[in-house]
Amino acid sequence: MFGFLRRKKTPAEPEYNAPLPSASESGTVDGASAATLLPPPNESARVVTAPLVEPAAHAVQEKPKSRFWQQLSRSRNNLTEGLGNLFLGKKTLDAEILEELETRLILADVGQATTRALIKELEQQISRKQIHDPEALFEKLRELMITRLAAVQRPVSPRVHHPHVILMCGINGAGKTTTIGKLAHWFRQSGQTVMLAAGDTFRAAAVEQLMTWGARNQIPVIGEPGRGDAASVLFDAVQAARARGMEVLIADTAGRLHTQGGLMDELKKLTRVLDKAEPGAPHEVLLVLDASIGQNALNQARQFHQAVGVTGLIVTKLDGTAKGGIIFAIADELALPIEFIGIGEALDDLRPFDPTAYVDTLLDRESA
Repeated sequence: MFGFLRRKKTPAEPEYNAPLPSASESGTVDGASAATLLPPPNESARVVTAPLVEPAAHAVQEKPKSRFWQQLSRSRNNLTEGLGNLFLGKKTLDAEILEELETRLILADVGQATTRALIKELEQQISRKQIHDPEALFEKLRELMITRLAAVQRPVSPRVHHPHVILMCGINGAGKTTTIGKLAHWFRQSGQTVMLAAGDTFRAAAVEQLMTWGARNQIPVIGEPGRGDAASVLFDAVQAARARGMEVLIADTAGRLHTQGGLMDELKKLTRVLDKAEPGAPHEVLLVLDASIGQNALNQARQFHQAVGVTGLIVTKLDGTAKGGIIFAIADELALPIEFIGIGEALDDLRPFDPTAYVDTLLDRESA
């Protein structure tokens, strides 16, 4: 059930002229004097309100919401706020409902093309009498949204290469280095041995930041402050990972704008160096995208994919934005797998992407 479709209107205020309960023979009404319920003579009438009733001791307590639900509140509210009042009490569907739904999807950065495709499908279902009321409309919307995201879901499976080399890329500020630390923690928690390569030699604090993550997770880091050649760092890291029998090597790279041709060429060079060090590497190229920049994230994904052949996405900062719908636009246009999403600062706030859980949370759908 969708939570926002069940919000109730505020109860109406009691009317003054409503009939009073009849008094018993003893002159009381439910144990109270009937006179106390009547307005004093020659005074203006006033509304008599009933005493507050304490909730029953056995009343069912609302199930606490998960951290995932809480962290996606901004995107959820942006999508569903106002729809509850629009649909409340309606038993039939009309153009106003679909127009409002279209507006909400666009505001959530689902994208013009994806939104129109969803609305068109809903209109067809309505015309074929397969959808009869608002609740059925949203159940179908949920189904369509999950289907779109499930098409680009790639379950995180055990790595077959030793070392399995993952090259991380993205623009400055997307949270790439922090994401690497959390991703390393996730692999380690799943029982795999991990090594990090400090290939971001442009940003002064990047190497120290990665070493801090390594120390926190008890993971070795190859690289050192002041070492300026990213290619040699990654080459040495592959050799070290192979010598130590590491299962996963995660290589950091300097943040760069997708419009900076020289830096994008350097990223291509790093992929060639990794292939020399370990034939077939990198086995994955993961692009870290900041969800809060909305449609610009789509442009970034397009350019990085063209330059280095991105194999998967990690979408971060979903907890701080109302633009969580950008995932649908990326899924529709680029069909790139979404492997992980970031919903906060905590170590466990990077988690494998689950299309059903994501859509249900955005639509404020309660679990069965």
